[in-house]
Amino acid sequence: MRKLGIIGGATWSSTALYYDHINRGVARRLGGLHSARLILESFDFAEYAAFHQADDWAGGNAMVVDAARRLRIAGAEGLLLASNTMHKAAQEAIAATNLPLLDIRVATAERLIADGRSRIALLGTRFTMTEPFARAPYEDRGLVIHELTPEWRAEVDRIIYEELAAGRVIRESQRKLKTLITELGKQKVQAVVLGCTELVLAVDTRANVLPVHDTTAIHAGMAVEWMLEEPEEARAAA
Repeated sequence: MRKLGIIGGATWSSTALYYDHINRGVARRLGGLHSARLILESFDFAEYAAFHQADDWAGGNAMVVDAARRLRIAGAEGLLLASNTMHKAAQEAIAATNLPLLDIRVATAERLIADGRSRIALLGTRFTMTEPFARAPYEDRGLVIHELTPEWRAEVDRIIYEELAAGRVIRESQRKLKTLITELGKQKVQAVVLGCTELVLAVDTRANVLPVHDTTAIHAGMAVEWMLEEPEEARAAA
């Protein structure tokens, strides 16, 4: 089993979901007493979020790169960034460590295509909903991203930073997100992407008018596949 290095704490609540999903996935695949070989570098999210609020991407990315280097030194054979917004630093982390990075955007886009979806709504932080680093991996694969109104973008971003990132799930916000998804269903959107790893805490992926794709679960599934993938040289020798 390959050893995976996870950069998390952005936030700890979604990082806990990753830990649970990955270990359960490995246990299902291997049976018995098996669990995942993981190394976790967890941020103090307040420090990382401060860079977001200041639009200081260089500072935020430097935190991610430093964490990635520590994981490589600790023996990680691959990297996982347990956050959609954190993928702003994906290429820098790869360049600094020369390790493969399991990309949440690629995993989700490929799942959408496999499910026959072509027009999606991408919900997440204001950065994920608007910036090319988050949108391009979908659009480059032919997926059309439906534009939310500025009011809805602001409200989704507020729910994430003021509530979910602090570990608070507010019923009124759950109702608002359900209303948003219902509205999107009337606008020819074929699927909703929870492009923030905390959003699944407030959105029931099974009880909506549209298919809802949880990037946390999809990304964790990608991690399990990578960790248990048979090395190329072993396949060649078999």
